[in-house]
Amino acid sequence: MFDWFRKKKPAEPAKTEEAKAPEVVPDATPAAVPETVSDSDSAIPPSTVIPAEAGTQEPQAPTPPPAPADVDPDVDPLTLAPGLRRDDREEDGEPTPEVTPEQAGFAAEPEQVSPLPAALEADAIPELEDKPEKKSWFSRLKDGLSKSTSRLTEGITGIFTKKKLDDEALEELEELLIRADLGPTTAARLTAGLAKTRFGKEVSPQEVREYLAGEVQKIVEPVAKPLTIDPARKPHVVLVVGVNGTGKTTTIGKLARQLRAEGKTVWMAAGDTFRAAAVSQLKIWGERTGCPVVARDTGADAAGLAFDAFQQAKAAGADVLLIDTAGRLQNKAGLMDELRKVVRVIKKLDPDAPHTTLLTLDATTGQNAHSQVEVFKDMVAINGLVLTKLDGSARGGVLVALAEKFKLPVHFIGVGEGVYDLRPFEAKAFARALVGLE
Repeated sequence: MFDWFRKKKPAEPAKTEEAKAPEVVPDATPAAVPETVSDSDSAIPPSTVIPAEAGTQEPQAPTPPPAPADVDPDVDPLTLAPGLRRDDREEDGEPTPEVTPEQAGFAAEPEQVSPLPAALEADAIPELEDKPEKKSWFSRLKDGLSKSTSRLTEGITGIFTKKKLDDEALEELEELLIRADLGPTTAARLTAGLAKTRFGKEVSPQEVREYLAGEVQKIVEPVAKPLTIDPARKPHVVLVVGVNGTGKTTTIGKLARQLRAEGKTVWMAAGDTFRAAAVSQLKIWGERTGCPVVARDTGADAAGLAFDAFQQAKAAGADVLLIDTAGRLQNKAGLMDELRKVVRVIKKLDPDAPHTTLLTLDATTGQNAHSQVEVFKDMVAINGLVLTKLDGSARGGVLVALAEKFKLPVHFIGVGEGVYDLRPFEAKAFARALVGLE
């Protein structure tokens, strides 16, 4: 599998004196952790903190870190990341070792630790490449939902043009809503509600869209809640989980930009240690947003990295710590055990952490998103959803079905690739955009 990807990289010429790793900065070395912290026997490699640099209004383009030996150096990690998948490993079914005091204590001096950055001001955020377009968020939301909208509006127009609301029309409407991934239960309830007041009467497509928008808003309004950062937490830990390809790393980068714009100091942890491209991608986001990134070499222990990142972010007085995780296949018990281990280790520093656990869902997967929510909420305490790639799907209605079934807060939705295309979820705007209303 992926034989082309595993080809050996040609030998590189010896590095010059200028290419050597930066000197160790003793003051940046994390303090030892009390002996009561944790569980396994192998030594954890040191973490590397990628310093955030206070950007100017016209920053230079960040230089990606050197690619590991098994990654083609000519491939942009941001392009490569979506194509990579975590393969099946022999140890998937084995329990993941715990973190011992020797592992978590970091008593030995790290081989390479960059100096911790000074606190960054909100107005020091580097200017990002894709500035928001000069149009309202509703217009951009409507554009992003265009595939879902066109399916619904064209179907409604075809059903209700100069036609009375009879059993045949109701059946067609119910099928249309199911195809838009609102789910059978929601579709049946919406059509029954329309029949109560309009059965036997002529109904225009506009009336049907207005009715649907109102009902969809009622369903999603209770879950449309902003992500609240607790200022008493230093840092407020946000763990981002999800299956392969749902956009976890990109979501973290976009969220970091928003939080920095609000004046918060943000740290990021590259917890997807299995994928070198994911680590590189998060480092680039760190440079773009002015946020420190704690990272380790490919294959390092993710739980130890999360512990290290939490410890360092806390020492720096950071407001928020965003932790990336590897893409989990929800049917792989070994990989889910690793996720549980990350949570256990974080709790050794704060029993209430992670304070927020976000599950990212790809809207293009449709009803499969339901099974992902079911599995993840049984493994970890999911308390928020992020729905990505709504612009690439004709199944935007899946958000409605998820809201009605699970009642989990939907904090953000993504309707584009740009950093400004991840926005807080607004019930009314979504409901009207979904059915093509202004």
